[in-house]
Amino acid sequence: MSDAAPKSGFFGTTAVAMIGGFLIFALIMIVAYLPNKPGELPQGTKTPEERAAILRDLRARETAAANSYGWVDQTKGIVRVPIDRAMQLTLDDINHQK
Repeated sequence: MSDAAPKSGFFGTTAVAMIGGFLIFALIMIVAYLPNKPGELPQGTKTPEERAAILRDLRARETAAANSYGWVDQTKGIVRVPIDRAMQLTLDDINHQK
């Protein structure tokens, strides 16, 4: 019959292997989740708040241009009209063509 009792070094080897496995797992987790400290931004780089402000200003200018009259090229006689008025003129043009 076989001896059912484990060998004397079995428990110690198993314990060392388990502890080593946990240490390797912990090391992998630390390396994977260590936050990368960002370096300094290059000169001229804008912060998110500055970019948001620039975008707000751009959209305000575009909205004002889309809802007002103005010259695009005065020498060629090209004008800008508000979107609502342009749609009305287009509908009137379509209705006159029928």
